[in-house]
Amino acid sequence: MDAIKETHFNFPGQTAYYKGKVRDVYTINNQYLVMVVTDRISAFDVVLPEPIPYKGQVLNQIAAHFLQATKNIVPNWVVNVPDPSVTIGRMCEPFKVEMVIRGYLAGHAWREYSAGKRELCGVNLPEGLKENDRLPEPIITPTTKASVGHDEDISKADILTKNIVSADDYEQLENYTRALFQRGTEIAAERGLILVDTKYEFGKADGTIYLIDEIHTPDSSRYFYSEGYAERQQSGESQKQLSKEFVRKWLIENGFQGKDGQVVPAMTQDIVQSISERYIELYEQITGHPFVKSNTDNVLFRVENAVNHAIAEL
Repeated sequence: MDAIKETHFNFPGQTAYYKGKVRDVYTINNQYLVMVVTDRISAFDVVLPEPIPYKGQVLNQIAAHFLQATKNIVPNWVVNVPDPSVTIGRMCEPFKVEMVIRGYLAGHAWREYSAGKRELCGVNLPEGLKENDRLPEPIITPTTKASVGHDEDISKADILTKNIVSADDYEQLENYTRALFQRGTEIAAERGLILVDTKYEFGKADGTIYLIDEIHTPDSSRYFYSEGYAERQQSGESQKQLSKEFVRKWLIENGFQGKDGQVVPAMTQDIVQSISERYIELYEQITGHPFVKSNTDNVLFRVENAVNHAIAEL
């Protein structure tokens, strides 16, 4: 089957092109963005060599689902979703921070905590926590948005001191982040899931703050299954989770964490297939709808055709 590893389109009115780790973004008339969510997969800020079939469709459709469900909390950038793997939206000036919010001590936060750190992005953490414990209350741990290389943790104080975001805008970003996380938590609970942590990106256009990019997908979020969570914590077992963390763990077990000199382990067809199945599982679990695999016989033609029609209607 065809997977979307990369694209090289030339759309009507195209004024710029940007290739991200996972998304290929086309600017139309300096006014709209066409975001093609490819099947590339990244971990530790490195794009892995093999694309994952249907991953782009999963991410794009989950994001569309949650952007629709949260548009009464914060306006978002979406104008149209013309293809299972494509979103078209208004062009915004992105804020140079990602708003990460955590309800549980997992992933990066746990790795920092287990290394002895008790402060993360200026937020103090209590003693005596175990991996995957629920935090006393959700904490916001922003990161700088790097154009190249790794995103870096940063505190609210540093963001304001360095004038990366104005005080008024940052307060609004925090308020939106907490409200979105609350809504995401409620929706996840309805589906038997716990929203553990996630990140949001925001931009500004004509003085209005918009929610941009994807939200509540397995690339931007971590989910645990609610059933058995307390028992697994009590017994010290690993949590059953739906996120990209299983990809990171597989890489770590095979000697790769994105550091200089390390080589990405071979991605066998079985590994690729298992990752694809995990992404589809999350889609079905979080949306409550069966995943309908798009036709991938000539996937690039399908995408180009859908986008051309959508641009003509802008």
